[in-house]
Amino acid sequence: MKKTQGTRHKTQGNGFKVILHPSAFILCCAVAASSALAQQYPAKPVRMVIPIGPGSSMDITGRVVAQRLSETWSQTVIADNRPGAGGNIGTDVVAKSPGDGYTILFTSSSLAIARSAYKKLPYDALRDLEPITQISSRGNSLVVHPSLPVRTVKQLIALARAKPGELTFGSGGGNGSSDHLVGELFNLLAKVKITHVPYKSGPQAVTDLLNGQLQTYFGGIPVNLPLIRAGKTRPLAVSLDHRSPLLPDVPTMVEAGVPGYVVNVWYGLFAPRGTPAAVFEKISADYARALKVPEFQERMSGLGVDATANSPAEFRKMFAEEVEKWAKVVKAAHVALD
Repeated sequence: MKKTQGTRHKTQGNGFKVILHPSAFILCCAVAASSALAQQYPAKPVRMVIPIGPGSSMDITGRVVAQRLSETWSQTVIADNRPGAGGNIGTDVVAKSPGDGYTILFTSSSLAIARSAYKKLPYDALRDLEPITQISSRGNSLVVHPSLPVRTVKQLIALARAKPGELTFGSGGGNGSSDHLVGELFNLLAKVKITHVPYKSGPQAVTDLLNGQLQTYFGGIPVNLPLIRAGKTRPLAVSLDHRSPLLPDVPTMVEAGVPGYVVNVWYGLFAPRGTPAAVFEKISADYARALKVPEFQERMSGLGVDATANSPAEFRKMFAEEVEKWAKVVKAAHVALD
């Protein structure tokens, strides 16, 4: 029998020969190499890009996750802040990095928002990034400067309607961030106009709020909580569909009089396109195992976030749904960013 050029013959114990086509042989080699790569990963420090400034809710949570993964892997995970352009600068860094698993992105719902909020982006999140796992979810809290003569959301709405465009709200992630769209959603549903002022990080926005240059701030509970407890800001509502255990006396936005207002901001990990599936599946599985450590769960809860995890396939489906959901909000609120 004439051999086909390029085929591989393997003799089994019963004397029969198995003929592997070249493409099948290459596939087997690729699968074996990918599996070996995942077993060795990570063999060197991993860079986790956080596309927002230090001190924000996302930065704080990202650093806790980086520390936990470092302990899990016995390998350094470097938190690398790359703020600016609503998170797009840091995201683009990751999108253009080698797909080897050694540069990953820790980001938020802002990534799903940016796809429709910006007229042009240097990357395509659905094409250029591989979802790894959801990390957590958290609520935002609406706080005001104590000098503002409002103690309820309804009073804020009345004041905003009496002074359209004069009141301001800050966002820690800048234009197109989840903090920005949380405020725009309030404008839309409450039928008011509170002017958005973008910042690179939550602490920068909070500084201006404390100085009286901002009147309101739709920030993450982890950033707002210390100031609320110190009496430096006044909380009016949280964005969740339930009251936060950290702020049990603060109503939800729906309870406060804004029907339909529910926002659950998520954090998640992404890798550059081309990263071997075995690698990002290992990262996902390792994080899921890290969640079983009670101390880690308590640390995340203390930050005001609900730690969670899902598979890359589940997170990919969720991310696509988030892109679609926020596109509707962006269109309704007439958000168009350059």
